[in-house]
Amino acid sequence: MTQQRLTINAQFDGGAITVLAADQPQAIRLALRPDQGVEGPAEFKQWFYFRVWQPACAPLHITLENAAEAAYPSGWPGYQAVASHDRVHWFRVPTRYVDGQLVIDYMPAQATTYFAYFEPYSWERHMQLLGWAQAQPQVQLHDLGLSVQGRPISLLQIGEANPSKKKVWVIARQHPGETMAEWFVEGLLQRLLDVESATSTALAQCVWYVVPNMNPDGAYLGNLRTNAAGANLNREWLAPSLQRSPEVLCVREAIAQTGVDLFLDVHGDEGLPYVFIEGGDSLPSFSEAQRAAQARFFETFLNASPDFQTEQGYPTGADTKTNLSLASKYVGHTHGCLAMTLEMPFKDNANRPDPLVGWNGARSQALGAAVIEPILAALDLPTTN
Repeated sequence: MTQQRLTINAQFDGGAITVLAADQPQAIRLALRPDQGVEGPAEFKQWFYFRVWQPACAPLHITLENAAEAAYPSGWPGYQAVASHDRVHWFRVPTRYVDGQLVIDYMPAQATTYFAYFEPYSWERHMQLLGWAQAQPQVQLHDLGLSVQGRPISLLQIGEANPSKKKVWVIARQHPGETMAEWFVEGLLQRLLDVESATSTALAQCVWYVVPNMNPDGAYLGNLRTNAAGANLNREWLAPSLQRSPEVLCVREAIAQTGVDLFLDVHGDEGLPYVFIEGGDSLPSFSEAQRAAQARFFETFLNASPDFQTEQGYPTGADTKTNLSLASKYVGHTHGCLAMTLEMPFKDNANRPDPLVGWNGARSQALGAAVIEPILAALDLPTTN
């Protein structure tokens, strides 16, 4: 057998990196790859996910040379990359941001190591989630439409539609690189469909509409923020089109058909090391009823999850406060319901740090499981059986 040398690649579901030099394990030079699409690269880059193989298991010194050109370079200070040998167990590795470069140092225990911006959520796992969910007696699986590249926009309906029931909509991964959002949805569904733990009110008095992955093309392509047409879906809600943002168009139409009493759009934030909610307070149309419902949601969520907090969030003048092209702002304004954006960190929760894994998939799942009671409280429904 001929001697083999170090190799780096990202030719798999969700993979993204550009290799500049990979001759020596101590001098690996990489670059963040821009979001990809049918019309070429988009402006965003920050997500990375790649595989390193080297037979000697020597220490790795990896430099992402264009980290300063990322969409959110302010997110790098205090950030630690995640790594895995089996793509099941992910952990944080020493990472530092120096002179505009992101530097990762790691001593591998095995020949193959995967590195990623955050714990990935694969297309295969997405399909398995849908398959598991549709096998439950309370669930109907609907394909609302197709993405730019022809992947289904799948909706899980939990419970029979009934005019007397409250209608809860939860969507995730408009920004495909925010994989914690689908981990959150998985935790929500696991608890909601567990007859021993979910409250009877959640299923008896609500019909749940859940879109686990709004942007399947971007997720598969390894994009941070855009779909295959280069559209940032969370800026498309005022005027989605079949050519540019069919994912938003079909979901928006479905919401109009079913109606909505509470809407939650699940995301991840590059910079802030906290779990927080961006509500509708700043919208001119925000009513006292919406304000009261949001207050009940906050109060109950604080009791339901030790990871949620209300002290830290977006600054007062942020675009996210009043921009009606954003999902939660559009839905809240158009339908007069409580509509919120939930953000989780790419880093760690600074209030409850875990040096080994930081914020990860399991913690996102736990947060998703904990959101049921706050939703019921916001709708002024009992939160216990």
